[in-house]
Formats: sequence, structure tokens, C-alpha cells
Amino acid sequence: MILRFSFTLWMFILAVPALSSAAEPPKVMVSIAPTHSLVSGVMRGIATPELLIKGSISPHNAHLKPSQMRSLSQAEVIFWLGEEAEGFLKHPLENASSSQHIVKILDLPKLLLLPLRSGGIWETHSHNAPDDQDHEHTAERPENIDSHIWLDPFNAKIITQAVADTLSEIDAERAGQYQENATRLIYRLENLHLEIGDVAVAAINKPYIVFHDAYQYFEYRYHLKAAGSVTIDPDRKPGAKRLRAIQQKLQETNAHCIFSEPQFPSSHLKILIGENQYYSGTLDPIGTDISPGPDMYFILMRRLVSDFVGCLCQIYVGDEIKEEEPATAQE
Repeated sequence: MILRFSFTLWMFILAVPALSSAAEPPKVMVSIAPTHSLVSGVMRGIATPELLIKGSISPHNAHLKPSQMRSLSQAEVIFWLGEEAEGFLKHPLENASSSQHIVKILDLPKLLLLPLRSGGIWETHSHNAPDDQDHEHTAERPENIDSHIWLDPFNAKIITQAVADTLSEIDAERAGQYQENATRLIYRLENLHLEIGDVAVAAINKPYIVFHDAYQYFEYRYHLKAAGSVTIDPDRKPGAKRLRAIQQKLQETNAHCIFSEPQFPSSHLKILIGENQYYSGTLDPIGTDISPGPDMYFILMRRLVSDFVGCLCQIYVGDEIKEEEPATAQE
């Protein structure tokens, strides 16, 4: 009995180093919350990626603190959009260690990439209405890209699979789990797209103005009708000439709403809204007050469509705001 116990104990002791030698999952850093949410979903049950830009800080005007620089240097895998959206990361990542694996999301194949629109009123829209089928986007890459690509669930699906493939290659031991998580996440994204489409139909063909042109991908996917933006660059205040031009065009476009953003408060919107002429709403493309994690992206997108419809399906009647009655079907 003693010999048998000793043999069993000896075999267990020999096995302990083998069990502890399993490689740790890679340390992953993601630049902004919406894409961090997708990476978190792929890594669910394995590890938690670190989010670089937190809270209400906009990637348009972010600056890295020493603590963020240290975290960035310690990450083994870094997912960022690219210098088009996150110029503050360009130089730090150019000086990154050769051992770090850096993925520029805007360079992923098959993404839908739309050209950056100018500020002011958009006279025409050149995009054809999208279908709801997965397809490779074969159009020529725009010279100036609108970088808010995460606001299209189809792009989110492509990002999700690319993240899973990247992590599977780096951490082959857990490749099966990354791929299984990605499959589940893509299924959730497909259902989210259908859900948003059902809600967004109430806002189709209702023109509006946005403060910052961040929603083109969402508009493209769900057939919404933006008439223009107050500014193209949130860091630069629109001049008096721009504001006058927008005021002149507002009546022509019959815009229902003017949308602001929580991270870019602007007194200019009050000038444009005037006395009970337009309804104002708030849109948030990055989810400044949503807790990071695998569900963050889904909360962000559901809130976005709710904010669009909530504003666009109300009209001013004197001093009261009333819900717009749905149009009756034509016989």
C-alpha cells in the first residue's frame, strides 16, 4: 500500500511541471472601446484584453500618458484602427518592438470602406443601397477613408474573424476556443443587424444634421438620410460662414433633427436649432459611458438606432413634441 501510494505521489509530482508549463495567453491591447468589445468576445473565457482609450476621451484628440505608453510597450498583440483615426498612435507604434504583433484594422481585406465626406450640407449621395448579403467589398480603396468602420455590423463580423485568426496563429494552443468564440459572436452580430434593421425602418427618408460626421457606415447599412454635418473635424470649430450656409440649407432639406455628441459639446448647435424650429438629439459613436466588455458593442449599436429613431420620429407642434404617426400603407 505504501509503495503504491509513493508511486502515485511521484507520478503526480512529475506531472506538475508539465501542467504549469502551458503558455499564458498573449497580452492584448485594443485602442478604442467598440473594437475592444469585439476582441473581448473572441477572447471570452481565455483572457481580458486591455483597453487603451477609456471613458469620454475621443480618439480624435487623445494623448498618451506615461502609464499608457508602458502598457502599450508591454502588450504582445495590439489592435488599432490606423493613423486615419488614431494619429496619436502612429509614432509610438512605429517604434514598437519587433516582437510585438500589430494589427491595423483599416488594412483588413473585405472591409466596406467609404470615402470621407466634407463638412456642410451634402448635396448628393453617391452610394448605392447595400444588400444584406456577405460579400467582399471590391471597390477601389478611397484616398481619404471614413474611419468609423465599426458602425456597420458587417464590418464588425470581418473584424471579429480577423481577430480570431490572428490570435489563433499567435496562440495556437487555444485556436479552437478563439474560433468557437468568433463563430458565436458573428451569429450574435447577424441577429443584431436584423434587429437594428427592423427598428431603423421607422427613420428612413427623414433628413437630419449631425455635429460630427461619424455615422456614414450606419446610415449606409440602414438607409438613413443624413443631410450634412456641422463640422468635419471635431477639434476645429465651424466658422460663421459655415454656420450661415447650414442655416440656409436646413429649411431646404426639411431636416427633422440636429444631433450633437457628448464628447464634443458645442454652443453652435444652439444657434442652428433656434426657437422651436428643430428637435435636437444626442448620438454617441463610441459609447463613452458604456462599460467595456463583450456586450459593449451590442449596447452601443442598439442605443444608436434608438437615439436616431427617437429623434426622427418626433415633430414640433407649437411648443410640444409629439410622436409622428406611422404612414398608412397605400392600397
